[in-house]
Amino acid sequence: MATDALTPARTARLHRARLALPLLLLALLAPAGCDSGGDVLDGGAADTVAGEDGGDTDAGAVDDVRPPCPFTAAQVSELVDRKLRDEGNCSFGDGIAQLAVTTASATAGKATYDYQHEQAGQQYEKVVDLDRGERGYLAVKDVRGEAVLIDGKGTYTVTISSFGGGTAGNEQILRRTLDAIPA
Repeated sequence: MATDALTPARTARLHRARLALPLLLLALLAPAGCDSGGDVLDGGAADTVAGEDGGDTDAGAVDDVRPPCPFTAAQVSELVDRKLRDEGNCSFGDGIAQLAVTTASATAGKATYDYQHEQAGQQYEKVVDLDRGERGYLAVKDVRGEAVLIDGKGTYTVTISSFGGGTAGNEQILRRTLDAIPA
């Protein structure tokens, strides 16, 4: 009778995936849209927090701040060379093509990065690590792509679909978009 014993490496991967999934879900369920104007409470900028207690800005406090949407519809339209309209929550489209930016704190991004990177490797034709920010990758295939950038201001996840430029065109769009995110 043969048994299907898990190897130590496979057991460790399964354990990490089980731990990463709840963190990923928490990050996705947290308000991650860009300045939706809803009832989301804003803790204020890090410099405001420091000014209230008279002390210096705590590095941990900066790491927990979710940055606002970095773009307007006009800026995104210029980046992709296609007229896109603002669809709310930092999502832009024209009825076919779609570009969305999800923001999160740097802490949340670091917690889910390895899992996202692993998933991208399974879903996309090409995954490239970025040399910008603390961590980042760009992943593309013929009809869609995603990029994750973690820097001192927070985490930016850019997703695109249906731009019609193939893998190379999607990579160019993502690179231009990432380059336009303020450092």
